[in-house]
Amino acid sequence: MDARNQPPQLSPTRNAALFRPRSVALFAEGGDTRDAEVIARNLAAGGFSGKLYACGVAAPGLEPVGAVGDLPEAPDLAVLCMPEPALATTAAELARRGCRAVIVPGQAPDLGRIAAGAGVRAMGPHSFGLCVPAIGLNASLTHLAPAPGRLALVSQSAATTRAVLDWAASEGLGFSHVVGIGGNANVGFATTLDWLAREPGTGAVLLDMRLIRNRRAFVSAARAVARTRPVVALRAGGRGADGGSGIGEAVMDAALRRAGVLRVAGLEDLLAAAETLARVRRTRSPDLRDGDRIALVGNGLGLGRIAADAVVKGGGRLARLDPEAGACLRLHMPDAAPAFNPLSLGAAAGTRLAEAAALFAAAPEVDAVVALHAPTPHGDDAAAAEAMVAAATAQRGRSAPVLVAWTGQETAAAQRRAMTAAGLAVFDTPEAAVRGALHLAQDRRNRAAAAELPPREVLDLKPDRASVRRILDGAMIDGRLALDEEESLAVLAAYGLPTVPCRRAAGPAEAADAAAMLRFPVVLKVLSPGLRHKSEVGGVVLGLNSARAVSEAAEAMLDRLRTARPDAPARGFLVQRQAAGRALELRLRLGDDPMFGPWIGFGQGGTTADIAGDEAYDLPPLNLALASQLIGRSRAAKLLAGYRDWPPADRAAVAQALVRLSQIAVDWPGIAACSINPLIADAEGVLALDASFTLRPPGETGVLAIPPYPAELARPFRTPAGEVLTVRPIRPEDAAAHAEAFRRIPPADVRWRFFSPIRELSPALVARLVQIDYDREMAFIATREATGETLGVARLIRDPDGDEAEFAIIVGDEVKGTGLGRFLMERLFEWAAEHGVRRIAGQVLSDNATMLAFVKKLGFALRRSEEEDGVMVAERDVAAA
Repeated sequence: MDARNQPPQLSPTRNAALFRPRSVALFAEGGDTRDAEVIARNLAAGGFSGKLYACGVAAPGLEPVGAVGDLPEAPDLAVLCMPEPALATTAAELARRGCRAVIVPGQAPDLGRIAAGAGVRAMGPHSFGLCVPAIGLNASLTHLAPAPGRLALVSQSAATTRAVLDWAASEGLGFSHVVGIGGNANVGFATTLDWLAREPGTGAVLLDMRLIRNRRAFVSAARAVARTRPVVALRAGGRGADGGSGIGEAVMDAALRRAGVLRVAGLEDLLAAAETLARVRRTRSPDLRDGDRIALVGNGLGLGRIAADAVVKGGGRLARLDPEAGACLRLHMPDAAPAFNPLSLGAAAGTRLAEAAALFAAAPEVDAVVALHAPTPHGDDAAAAEAMVAAATAQRGRSAPVLVAWTGQETAAAQRRAMTAAGLAVFDTPEAAVRGALHLAQDRRNRAAAAELPPREVLDLKPDRASVRRILDGAMIDGRLALDEEESLAVLAAYGLPTVPCRRAAGPAEAADAAAMLRFPVVLKVLSPGLRHKSEVGGVVLGLNSARAVSEAAEAMLDRLRTARPDAPARGFLVQRQAAGRALELRLRLGDDPMFGPWIGFGQGGTTADIAGDEAYDLPPLNLALASQLIGRSRAAKLLAGYRDWPPADRAAVAQALVRLSQIAVDWPGIAACSINPLIADAEGVLALDASFTLRPPGETGVLAIPPYPAELARPFRTPAGEVLTVRPIRPEDAAAHAEAFRRIPPADVRWRFFSPIRELSPALVARLVQIDYDREMAFIATREATGETLGVARLIRDPDGDEAEFAIIVGDEVKGTGLGRFLMERLFEWAAEHGVRRIAGQVLSDNATMLAFVKKLGFALRRSEEEDGVMVAERDVAAA
């Protein structure tokens, strides 16, 4: 019983009207019509095969109309160059005629409201416009019509867009889409990326970003694109004079990394990435640890040394040939310089430069080759360029990519153009070529990390949520937005994070009694919600060995607090047992970023944590694998491994602490911030000595950029034989069980599910099946939790632009006929209804009689596919009985 989720012929969407329109209308109103005149010329010259209309501006090829009511048909897309009052009226009139998308090049502060009121997709305000060269559409403010190609550019800046298009024209690069979203008030990055994820003509995506309005939709859509093609992002101004936060930039890096997006530092890097990704087709799949082993070969040692410095500075590695490969190279290049990387062939290298680059590219120890050429006083540089083209063309598809640094201008520019026209990735400096090679490596690592599957182990969290609720409610009743240290440690303890034994005391005498019960030595801390750092006013005293010492320390502490901070009254004291032995001090933090929401930070702790500059960032939710990766990006990771006379600490316990903190962020969106400092770690585990929590004002909640695992959707299913299975959402840790379940499926069922005789699920496909975005899709699996076996799965993928979704289902032989298939589908129907899906569809092979009968019983209507012979389309309204 099997069906696949391939897109049947669903109804047209607003996104299709925007990005692949059949007709376009341009409306101009107001005194300044310069933008409208540019767009009119571009529309007329683009070669668009559909109908073009214009009102208020004229251009050959555009049919003039006097008003919206004069249009002979409803245009799919309209470009509105007019002030806001007229804009709202015109958009509403167009929507009533059936227009579904508009572009707004001008100013429109309320464009989001206008679009929502009219029911149209609106790109802008200050949109550069839209180019889709493959269909001849140029509804933009460009000064150069982009050529067709496989790059997509999505930009908020018109100036950056024009700069990229001008550069691309000189390099012979073309575009599948140029999308100027401007202020992204309605159509933004997420909508555009959702379209590009399903666009086979796009090979790589360039993003010029300033502001992300919908964090969760953006990360979801970016990950969907990055699964199948490179995505490169530039964000200017984030680190500069406009007050960009260092933490904010690090959080953006974390968000892009989780999505598999490569972030670059500036326009030069963006152009280098575009040159590389548009022309280089990676053929080999190096190990995740590799990808950055670069071989350098040139017609002079000077350029080789410059390139080698760039490789090391950029974090790459100079490839090292094994003895056999070195002997082969020496046989072919006997007069080359003794050093193999960088390899210098001398000024008379000529066509041998291409030969040497091809030899390097064929070596398994090499991930990319940079061929370096300087103009020569003898020999034929043009012939050397032709040889490079021939060698790269012959090797394409069978070896590591070759990038070319062809330096010089007067004589070299024409040769660069010739190589560029032949499809080579050509640069004018060694540094630029090396950046391109490193971009390839970083893009692969980012996308591989985003798709990396964790081990089967799942941390079994059983938090005491009721006690946390009492603590948070108590603070709100008191009118406090900060928990004191005892409350904060209690929250951590409720989530299973080890905390130091402690007791609250109202005054000095009670503190002395509490210390005696805890055993000496103890630590005394003042409790005052107004104090951010207790140590700055002497609010922490260590090593107290008697009740009298505790009492005296408490009196002195109160005196210091009254003098230094009369605005921060004490609410008592906290007495803690002092931790024994040497341990590494760490800091774990939870914070909130205006653009990407809650984040988690990890690094070295203690009183110098703020100036140590050691903090790595990620976004919740975290699993154990992601937590371990977060630890690895900090300098503290080396300390955890042990150094000199310090033994290694329990890194696994630290990872578990991060996962527990992540779950707190997931469960309690009313928590704005948390700091655990120090969390001490040694060979025995971890212990939280100090913590603080800050709450959001009533009514405010934090929205995670990545949807958490919906554990609350799990349900039991009892078979007729009495066995109880768990039906729950799939998670990445199910990867191994999912692959094993596929191996047990009979070949006939595989053909019915995938429409082809697949023998094995590739790691990439397994990752795609188990790493799902719970906002846009759902997969319910039936498992034997005790053994980890997967016995069946039903999947639903929602159209991000509409209210339709596609389903697929398969169950194992041993549970067929138990009612499990119906139960899985009913869970999908419930999820669909809760997420606004009104209609679901799927495809079934016409010879799959069992599945056809099954979907009929579930209320699906069947029709023959118009696109594929031998395929039936099953469709059903979610609300159908």
